[in-house]
Amino acid sequence: MSSIDWAVLIFTLVAVVVYGVWIGRGQKSNASYLKADSKMPWYIVLLGIMATQASAITFLSAPGQAYTDGMRFVQYYFGLPLAMIVICITFIPIFQRLNVYTAYEYLENRFDKKTRVLTSLLFLFSRGLSTGISIYAPSIILASVLNWNIYLTNVLTGGILLIYTYVGGAKAIAHTQKLQFLIILGTMAFAGYLLIQDMPGGIGFKDALYLAGKSGKLNVITTEFDWKDKYNLWSGLIGGFFLALSYFGTDQSQVGRYITAKDNTNAKMGLLLNGLVKIPMQFAILLIGALLFAFFSLKPAPVYFNERSYQNLKDTQPQQAAAFEKEHRDLQAKFNAESKEILKLKETNSPHLNQAVQDFKDTQTEVKELHGRVEEAINQSNSNAEKTDTNYIFLYFVKNTLPIGMTGLLFAVIFLASWGSISAALNSLAACSLKDVHLIFSKEMPDEQTELKYSRLHTLAWGIFSIGIAMFATQMGSLIEAVNVLGSLFYGPILGIFLVAFYFKKINGANVFVSAILSEITVIAIYQFDIVSFLWLNVIGAAAVILFSAIGLLFNRKLV
Repeated sequence: MSSIDWAVLIFTLVAVVVYGVWIGRGQKSNASYLKADSKMPWYIVLLGIMATQASAITFLSAPGQAYTDGMRFVQYYFGLPLAMIVICITFIPIFQRLNVYTAYEYLENRFDKKTRVLTSLLFLFSRGLSTGISIYAPSIILASVLNWNIYLTNVLTGGILLIYTYVGGAKAIAHTQKLQFLIILGTMAFAGYLLIQDMPGGIGFKDALYLAGKSGKLNVITTEFDWKDKYNLWSGLIGGFFLALSYFGTDQSQVGRYITAKDNTNAKMGLLLNGLVKIPMQFAILLIGALLFAFFSLKPAPVYFNERSYQNLKDTQPQQAAAFEKEHRDLQAKFNAESKEILKLKETNSPHLNQAVQDFKDTQTEVKELHGRVEEAINQSNSNAEKTDTNYIFLYFVKNTLPIGMTGLLFAVIFLASWGSISAALNSLAACSLKDVHLIFSKEMPDEQTELKYSRLHTLAWGIFSIGIAMFATQMGSLIEAVNVLGSLFYGPILGIFLVAFYFKKINGANVFVSAILSEITVIAIYQFDIVSFLWLNVIGAAAVILFSAIGLLFNRKLV
């Protein structure tokens, strides 16, 4: 990067850290550190909810996901608005009335202590792992830009955000998320504009969309039902509904954002607006990936977008790499020529257009097949290599195309997006491990200052744990997919526990405790045997808790 890009990157990150430390100064109690004294207005709640969900993974990996698999990933969010309505009707009033620090406090009142601890442990395990993945996402940038070791950048990335998270707690997180997300939205919108402006040969937006469509990248709606298809209308509406219901209704990283609201109305407004704007926002981010495909169909793309991994192949297998490059050059020249020919024939309504499109698709298949062979060779030559280059596609465009200053700002955006979600996750992990585990098994109740000290120590411990997990994230492929698969292994049973608590008043704690364990075992088994796609695991996990609890209730009645 240029010195100007470095100046923009460093200034933006330092400004956010300083602002977070300043706004979060003077913490004196856990009510302030973990809940921001429950004084946040609806727009802070909205931006906090969106910033917590839209991590660096969203902005780094989502364009790459659309580039490789099209825009059908957006269907993953179709169940979100419905879930927001249910949460506003059922979850928020209960959490606000009980004035809880964590969502799982309610479960002790409804069931018993062991059910509260079990549910909290399921959350801590899943959120701790996914936070590590979120740390790894921006670490890719530092490793790529500076040519540093990825393990060093994991430590650096996770360590910087710990400064204001440790010092300022929920208040610092809420206000920095507001600043971060506004910068993110503005910068991503400008990056999309520059992408269209920089299309080779003066190609406009409509022509770029046409090429993306003919390549199959605008596959927003997939109506065909298939249990093993990860992204279609049905898995999005049903599986996505259950995942969103669990994530926003029972995951402390999100619950912790709206319990900071000053009242029910502000909490509900924040959630409902999130349900309205999330799908268009995700659509726009995925559209950038589809347009990137059109961009690289008109000009040469690299053999492999992860330049560092490919360089390792060139160093260890030079002859194989040279053969790949020759084949790639020939295919890219053919692909670029066919793309331009399609646009020319489209303008004249030529009868040869259909054949040209078919040739274009055939060459696209050949390029994809070559990419697969390159990827396989890289993974065979280097066991530490990342499985795919999906997470590097947008990064490659940023590094090699955007003007001076904009590159540094885009890199800063990916850091800010990461910090927004990770800081909220660390705060929620600290709240849970302290309130739902530590203090429950503690023989003495600490005073206010000691409890605040414990909260900070828990925050620090989870930060270190997440950095450790980031060290193993290189083998997870597409990060946006990996983090959602991980969540789906646990969110279903957690949601099932809450659904039983809300709607099945005759089922007791002992019953639901055993049912939750059986359900988690069931979900993991189904995932291991690859029976259905991951979104359905959320439905199965929740339904299994209810079913096992109902069977247990009938069994107990017969014994009586």
